[in-house]
Amino acid sequence: MKDQLLVTVTSIKLKSVWYFFRLSLWGLKISRQAKSAKGFIKMEKNGFGYDHFTLSVWESEKDINRFARSGKHLEAMRQTGSIASEVRSYTFRTNTLPGWNEVKKLLNDKGKIHKFK
Repeated sequence: MKDQLLVTVTSIKLKSVWYFFRLSLWGLKISRQAKSAKGFIKMEKNGFGYDHFTLSVWESEKDINRFARSGKHLEAMRQTGSIASEVRSYTFRTNTLPGWNEVKKLLNDKGKIHKFK
């Protein structure tokens, strides 16, 4: 990749594995929103059991902020506490996309943590 990309990685720790189905439905709606969003480049998902991860790539900070604060993504963020005990997120610039092991390390070391009861 020639230019630096804006990458956001997120982890969601579910309160119960049964919430996976609700998370998946939200993920589908959010993916559809992202694909039509200005500045969206790519999204990947990974996870199993309680722990789930996303990686999204954007052209600019303005694009990702517009996406994050609108539509299905905003609705899901408002309801996250009902299914998740913790969410971590980290946004950074890079020339190469990280692998999932690196994503997990970045979230653990640098991620902004939101805890829910």
